[in-house]
This record gives sequence, C-alpha cells and structure tokens, in this order.
Amino acid sequence: MKNFTTVITFCFATILFTSCAVRAGVNGSYDVSKYSSPSGAEFAGKSAKPSKSESASSASISNKNTTSRTGFYVGVLFSDIDLIADKLKVQPELNFLAIKDNLNQLQAPILAKYEVIEGLNLAAGPNLGYLLDAPNGIKSFNFGVDVGAEYNFTERFTVCARYNKGLSNLLENAPSGSSVKLNNVQVGLAYRIF
Repeated sequence: MKNFTTVITFCFATILFTSCAVRAGVNGSYDVSKYSSPSGAEFAGKSAKPSKSESASSASISNKNTTSRTGFYVGVLFSDIDLIADKLKVQPELNFLAIKDNLNQLQAPILAKYEVIEGLNLAAGPNLGYLLDAPNGIKSFNFGVDVGAEYNFTERFTVCARYNKGLSNLLENAPSGSSVKLNNVQVGLAYRIF
C-alpha cells in the first residue's frame, strides 16, 4: 500500500507542475514461461514425459506455459517533443499497472509517435519497467518494447491501444534455456489537461 500511495502522490505532483495528459484503462497481462531441465519437471512444476516423437535418450525436455492476468493502469503523458514538422514526436510517460498476483509495476516508456493522418498516430519505443513487489526468484527490473496506435477525438480526448513485449528474462539465476517474460496489452483513454 505504501508503494501505491507513493506512485499516486508522484503522479499528482507531476500533473501540477508539467504540461501533460493523464491516461487510464484496462490491461491484460501475461507471462510466457519457458522451462528447460534434464527432467523437464524441475521448473515447470509438473511431470514431463517425452512425446512419442522424442527419443528416450533426449538430454532435456522443454515446457512453455502462458499465464494470463487482468488489471488496470493509470499514467501521466508528458508534453510531446516535436522532432519533424509536427509529424514526428517523442512522448515520455510514467504509468502504474495494477496486475493480479504481485505483478504491480511502474513503466516508463519513451515513444516515437508518427501522425499517419490527422488525429491518428502510430507509436513505438522502449519501455523500462519496475515490479513493485517482485515475488522471490523474480527480478524487479524489466525492459521491453511498446507498439501501438492512438486516435485524437478532440484536442483533449484520445483513445489508445498498445502492446508491450517484455524482452528481459525475469528469472534470477535462470538455468540455461529457462525464462519468464512479462507482456501486456493496454486499451484506454487519455485526457490532456494543459
């Protein structure tokens, strides 16, 4: 709860002192876990048997699991920085994602936005993440890439959709071939305050 209060306080302070927009919406997050071990069961938490197509002398067995979770997000979009004739801009953000099962995180994407037609922007860029209450054996820092689109209905209201692909292996001391990567999809609205 202390981390959540700190995040909300920071967001409100940022809104008061900068020209920005606020955004909120729902997210669907999922992690893709890939486990590799001599028995194949050591990390997957279930018994693993070679398939008929695998030889009995196979050195390792791999398992791939996907776990889905839903939640919401709130964030602050800082002022766009114009790069080329109002068509290409950079948009830094700070977002809080509330995700079930101790995966609440702060994300700081820096997106390049390109206006395709009036009101419609495509966006892509790097995203640094930090898990606030990372479970044992999971790293707190995450790096990913965002891609998405947004449409400005008015000067103040924008609808946006985005996909974040996690690139960092979040497993601490991960055995060779094992990984956990966090991805999410966000859909929501933004309101420009200034």
